[in-house]
Amino acid sequence: MPLLEHITISDTGAEGMAVAKVDGLVVFVPFVVPGDVVDIQLYKKKKSYAEGRAVKFHRHSSLRVEPNCPHFGICGGCKWQTLNYSSQLEAKQRQVRDNLERLGNIDCSGMRPICGSENIFYYRNKLEFTFSTKTWRTPEEIASGEPLPTRGALGFHIPQMFDKVLNIEHCALQAAPSNEIRLAVREYAETHSLDYYDIRSHTGFLRNLVIRNTSTGHWMVIVIVAQNDPERLFPLLDMLARRFPQITSLQYIVNTKLNDSYNDQTVVTYRGSDHIEEHMVGYNGSRELKFIINPKSFYQTNSAQAQRLYSFVAELADLQSTDTLYDLYTGAGTIALFLADKCSNVVGIEYVEEAIADAKVNARLNGFGNTRFYAGDMAQVLTDEFIAANGRPDVVVTDPPRAGMHEKVIAQLLTTAPRKIVYVSCNPATQARDLQLLNTHYEVRRIQPVDMFPHTQHVENIVELVLKS
Repeated sequence: MPLLEHITISDTGAEGMAVAKVDGLVVFVPFVVPGDVVDIQLYKKKKSYAEGRAVKFHRHSSLRVEPNCPHFGICGGCKWQTLNYSSQLEAKQRQVRDNLERLGNIDCSGMRPICGSENIFYYRNKLEFTFSTKTWRTPEEIASGEPLPTRGALGFHIPQMFDKVLNIEHCALQAAPSNEIRLAVREYAETHSLDYYDIRSHTGFLRNLVIRNTSTGHWMVIVIVAQNDPERLFPLLDMLARRFPQITSLQYIVNTKLNDSYNDQTVVTYRGSDHIEEHMVGYNGSRELKFIINPKSFYQTNSAQAQRLYSFVAELADLQSTDTLYDLYTGAGTIALFLADKCSNVVGIEYVEEAIADAKVNARLNGFGNTRFYAGDMAQVLTDEFIAANGRPDVVVTDPPRAGMHEKVIAQLLTTAPRKIVYVSCNPATQARDLQLLNTHYEVRRIQPVDMFPHTQHVENIVELVLKS
């Protein structure tokens, strides 16, 4: 493959890449920022685009900053960490506008400035680590000649390599003692000869480590193993309880399946509570809400930004005290409960039964008697009969997965015709597609991007849709 020399990086691109244009060819390059001048070694070349890596820097961009992570450029996360934060926000706002205008033909005159995250490091409340016998070695580690850890690696998967894991020494995404807990587990495994799981041969003991925390100071640690062996597992858990009294919920899972998913597995509470608790201030400081988070519960990963995201949803929904609100793809009901005291009735629908169980618990915990939650496939649940039984919605909040809404759901919304829809999306491309379908009956008004994940290309976007007269 050719080497392209003295190439100026011109823009940010998809999937955390940056973009250069060379003789009409678009070249995608990771871990560089607009304004960098580099030599690019191509490793893939198609008719209309190519992919390559920067092998030499001739000039650094004025937008470049030093990364805050020793693993930047290797683990695959936080690809924009060398781009200053204001430029990240500009790129995300442009991403939302480009998708809505180009894919949905949406008028974006009502777009507001993106809401940045107050904390751009140590903002996550959940991290999942993997044990693997296949350790990814950096070029520096190979050159040093130092031996590999005897067990393997505890950290994050290398992108596009399901069995290779990078040993993480320090992750700048979750507050202390997250790093300390992970390192203590690794040290204990080394000194006590606990073997790591081999995803190819499906042998070994330690599989995954999940660490969750809340703004209230609660910490949950889940150790996932491949065999029911208390003699090896319980001393490890005892060490964690002894060294980290901050852990308020210490749990374990024995996962004998061939894959790492654990939503269908039994969770055992070893010490402390079977849950942790998060608090959130209601819209305009109306009240304090409490949310129970179980090992399988979904909760927005950036707690502080979740508060801002939901506040924007409440503002755009502009609920009246007599309104009936439908919250589609409600998850554990966090948005529904955030809005519940602003209206008469709330109906939440979600595919995952465990999430609906959490929503019902959280509704009782906060004293809401005006909420009803249903589990099932959205396209099958949201029918004329369902709406007749639960009341026609005045306002709908929808927060679908990245794939967007099913055509049947959109058709039902058009038939039901609530006066307002507030569409929250983690994928502006599929949001644009759905907005175009809703455009026959609805007018886009305010648009509010929110950055939930600094240093990544991901962006949340909220769109207010008003029924046309």
